[in-house]
Amino acid sequence: MQGNDAIAEILKREGVEYLFSYPNNAIIDSAAKIGIRPIIARSEKTLINMADGYARATNGAKPTVIVVQAGPGIENAFGGMAQAHGDRIPLLMIPGGPDQRRAGGEFDPLPPFSHVTKWTARVNFVDRIPELFRRAFTQLRSSPSGPILVEVPRDVGAAELPKLDYAPGRRYRSAGDPADVSAAARLIAAARRPVVVAGHGALWADATAELRQFAELIAAPVFTTMAGKSAFPETHELSLGAGGNTTTGSAARFLVNADLVVGVGTGFVGKSNFVTPIPPGKRMIQITDNPADVDKDYPIELGVVGDAKLVLAALLDELKGFQAGGRRDEVVAEVRASREAFLREWLPRLTSDGTPINPYRVIWELNQVVDKANTIVTHDSGNPRDQILPFYQATTPRGYLGWGKSTQLGTGYGVAMGAKLAQPNKLSVNVMGDLAFGTAGMEVETAVRERIPIMTVLLNNGVMGGYGHHMPNASERYGSNKLSGSYAKVAEGLGAYAERVEGPGDVRSALERGIRATEEGRPVVLEFITKEEPVYPGSRDLLAKAAKELQPA
Repeated sequence: MQGNDAIAEILKREGVEYLFSYPNNAIIDSAAKIGIRPIIARSEKTLINMADGYARATNGAKPTVIVVQAGPGIENAFGGMAQAHGDRIPLLMIPGGPDQRRAGGEFDPLPPFSHVTKWTARVNFVDRIPELFRRAFTQLRSSPSGPILVEVPRDVGAAELPKLDYAPGRRYRSAGDPADVSAAARLIAAARRPVVVAGHGALWADATAELRQFAELIAAPVFTTMAGKSAFPETHELSLGAGGNTTTGSAARFLVNADLVVGVGTGFVGKSNFVTPIPPGKRMIQITDNPADVDKDYPIELGVVGDAKLVLAALLDELKGFQAGGRRDEVVAEVRASREAFLREWLPRLTSDGTPINPYRVIWELNQVVDKANTIVTHDSGNPRDQILPFYQATTPRGYLGWGKSTQLGTGYGVAMGAKLAQPNKLSVNVMGDLAFGTAGMEVETAVRERIPIMTVLLNNGVMGGYGHHMPNASERYGSNKLSGSYAKVAEGLGAYAERVEGPGDVRSALERGIRATEEGRPVVLEFITKEEPVYPGSRDLLAKAAKELQPA
């Protein structure tokens, strides 16, 4: 068989369901011949975003593969791969490449993409296809996770492989050093006010059950990072919600008052505008599958390197017999009181009857109307992310897909499509702004053509929300931050079910109609005409406020 046919057969044996494709690569047709469905988007960036959402929504259970053409295809793919790399998403990218004899005459992706992948390789001989792809799939499944790139030159893909001898790769996980686990257990048992910070690694490890048992055992409230949101049910009595650039008042209060912070599956990134910082001077334990994370941005008292699920199981065994005593009731009462106080403060915006519609009102109604157990929600970059993150309550693992180290506008649309492909029986909702729609709006046609019925909640405030202060003169003199257009009409023209909603009293009924349309198999765009809302529960502001309130008199 030809090399491209051999690669397609390998993908099938590895369990690949969809081939995220754009649009000139011989592997696409080889895979289609044996029943692997190609998914073709309008751009490489959205294609990768779709693969990203698919990988998250399956929690890596099915391998996620992307193919693009040599030259412009892989050149255009860098941004999407950079975002996937930032959130450590396990994707296999297979770009085409020039004939081996033309090496050096066209773009070589291996040097630049080595900065946004876990591993890169080029198949230089057809008989190396089984060897290199087995290694790629093993790397794809094993920790620490991240994107993989394997280039297939044109002549290698067309060459004859006499025989395909291939067995699928498997996943490998590591537990923590028992001595480190014992030391961590002693620190935890001695703490009076521990707080757990759960990151994306808790989701990849499928550690929600262990995380819940651990938090309940030690009576520690749980805060999740943006990427880790949904790793712990936010309706649980010990939940502090999630945070990034914005967060909840409860999280700020408990982080400031903590005497021990236990990170579970988090890199503890501290120097970023898209994370909630840990207040200085805290004793910290870090459970991570990547030793490079330890002591990265914070001085870690103790690191336990291993899979979050395995390490938590070992900690539960080590802490067997531990009694939190009456502290559990006290902590639960304090969490409840702080959550209620935070909600009271924000309820006027969340339930506002003003016009234009307050964007928080849309988020509030969305939070009430969807069936959380059967819904996946994602945000887009900018205002929608910062507004929804503290207020939408995620109750099941991967019921919310929080993303953003690179934060490219328009990413959420592709993520929602990928999630719907992965979980076709669930409602997939993408919350985005009008600026983001401008970067990805034509992908509505992709959703229609590929029969991917997602619901987009479009918050249209007519401006580049949050950008005006970056260019005050340009905005004032030339209106450079202003936007225009009727996006519902655009979406309707592309074949979607679309509505333009202007009254706050119509928000809930519009959402209900949109949900019904997705159930009928139609992609949906609901354009809500909103005000620009410049007020946010900023993480740093809330931490400073909590620190002031908790100071001894």
